[in-house]
Amino acid sequence: MSTLQILPEVRDVLSRPGQLFIGGAWQDAAGGERFAVENPADQSLVNEVAQAGEADVDAAVGAARAAFEGPWRQCQPARRGLLMLRLAELLEAHREELAQLITLENGKPIANARAEAASAANIIRYFAGWPSKIEGSTLPVSPASGNPVLNYTLREPVGVCALIVPWNFPLTMCVWKLGPVLATGCTAVLKPAEQTPLVAIRLVQLIEAAGFPAGVVNLITGQGVRTGSPLAQHADVDKIAFTGSTQVGRLIAQAATGNMKKVSLELGGKSPNIILPDADIVRAAKGAADGIFYNQGQVCTAGSRLYVHESVLDAVLDELRRHAAAHVIGPGLDPASTLGPLVSQRQLDSVREYLRRGVEEGAELICGGQRPAHLERGHFIQPSVFLDRQERACVAREEIFGPVLTVMSWSEPEELVARANDSPYGLAAGLWTNDLRAAHRLAARLKAGSVWINCWNVVDPASPFGGYKQSGWGREMGKNVIDAYTETKSVFVDLA
Repeated sequence: MSTLQILPEVRDVLSRPGQLFIGGAWQDAAGGERFAVENPADQSLVNEVAQAGEADVDAAVGAARAAFEGPWRQCQPARRGLLMLRLAELLEAHREELAQLITLENGKPIANARAEAASAANIIRYFAGWPSKIEGSTLPVSPASGNPVLNYTLREPVGVCALIVPWNFPLTMCVWKLGPVLATGCTAVLKPAEQTPLVAIRLVQLIEAAGFPAGVVNLITGQGVRTGSPLAQHADVDKIAFTGSTQVGRLIAQAATGNMKKVSLELGGKSPNIILPDADIVRAAKGAADGIFYNQGQVCTAGSRLYVHESVLDAVLDELRRHAAAHVIGPGLDPASTLGPLVSQRQLDSVREYLRRGVEEGAELICGGQRPAHLERGHFIQPSVFLDRQERACVAREEIFGPVLTVMSWSEPEELVARANDSPYGLAAGLWTNDLRAAHRLAARLKAGSVWINCWNVVDPASPFGGYKQSGWGREMGKNVIDAYTETKSVFVDLA
């Protein structure tokens, strides 16, 4: 096993405990507490990071409010765009150290971490084009007085935004939310997942280096109950943007009712992936395997339910076995690894319990399901495939968030659509076919925010992303997300 040489810049981040960033200053938590960050590949201590409490949340929100009402509100759109372009350049220049930090604390293979780091610059660069394009309109109104009236609308930033992001894509999720915040002229209090705070710390260091005014972006690190909860409930936060589990999303929505904060939620999924009988089976099976095993299955859009036409079921299962066996399971810093560890012992225990229950409830384990014998430490699990002909086992119904695929067969298209939509989630869906007419017809009937035809997990900052049903509220990315961070004001002027 070979391991990458850790960059000096990464060692510098790891050499001292991580701090909070509040009002343009790096500081320890008011209570002086810290928590540990673990490398999931070997369970070693990577670093310790400040554990923010209510006093720190208050300070961060206060700094964001002062910046919003002060220098940032006076910053011209063109200036905001230039600052964002400068940040994009810094992200690009430092992408290797960002990737190494992602792998150290999240565990994903370094190739995947590099792709995530590269995409961060592209996302910020896309949103850098928006500040000068957020515009109002004039409207032809007909007042009862009969007087001539000018009516126009203004698009204004919503205010202080709490950004609570998950650990599975720790850099991508930060910039997905910071991009529209900065473009619209809002300010932010960023709270990364406690499992992956280090890349967020480095991101905020780059934001500072880009020259953003103090208080525009504030960083608080800590555990959900002690840090995320007071942030979500804070009376001076105007909007919450959260990505994570549906269970926590419900708590976020409840916390927002105190001052009627605006809320956007990107939550869980149990996404159906469908193979039609005319599909290119080799290509479709590879797409299905990549759709569930990528990022160790720790993806909200993971294609965890695979519906295969009964005429090609055996051929697809053979291909899935081959793809699962081909993965090189190992530490993410080993360039040869294609499947890293799960993020934590808790996540590993959860996935293993699903594997046990799946067998107990009648699903047939086709491959995987065990800890790799050659790895003594770390949160590793083999890529696993179930066949559940009855579609009743928990592995066919519940979000697992691990490299576990459940395959079901189908024969009638009408039955297929009903089964694919029979889920509380509606984040994504996929189709594999050479009949594009059939694909478009099915895509129109699937209840999902994203539908991929002959591909999977294709995302772009220009295209909206989000879910139906319990997969969330609102959309990230594209022009749609600008609405989520702005208010529309209607102004009437009597010209009589």
